Amino acid sequence: MSNQHSGSCLCGAVQFEVAGDFERFYLCHCTYCRKDSGSAHGANLFSSTATLQWLSGEDKVRVFNLPSTRHRHSFCSICGSALPDIQMNGTLLKVPAGSLDTDIHIRPDAHIFIASKASWDEGLETVQKMAKLPA
Repeated sequence: MSNQHSGSCLCGAVQFEVAGDFERFYLCHCTYCRKDSGSAHGANLFSSTATLQWLSGEDKVRVFNLPSTRHRHSFCSICGSALPDIQMNGTLLKVPAGSLDTDIHIRPDAHIFIASKASWDEGLETVQKMAKLPA
């Protein structure tokens, strides 16, 4: 059974749909994904069968290829939001989980590249949780 997902960037200039199932969901702690996300890890969904359709703003999508690596990062040229990217010579679709506007019903498969994780990325489940920005 195939799933339909919609997504967009923060400013709304880029909108897309993904038709199909995600095969993997990784939380990547490599240095590149931490730089891309500005956070502890990237959260990316992967599919070798799903299709990507740009609904609007495809001309706003930029791709950065990190020289001498296989690392690619697609983003909105207006707001900088991470966006889907077709990689591995067209055989793999990578979708940043946070770019989706629809719910996904799979959980991450694994934390990967944990040898590169940030020094402060330890015991985060014990950090205070707040429903909104503190006053």
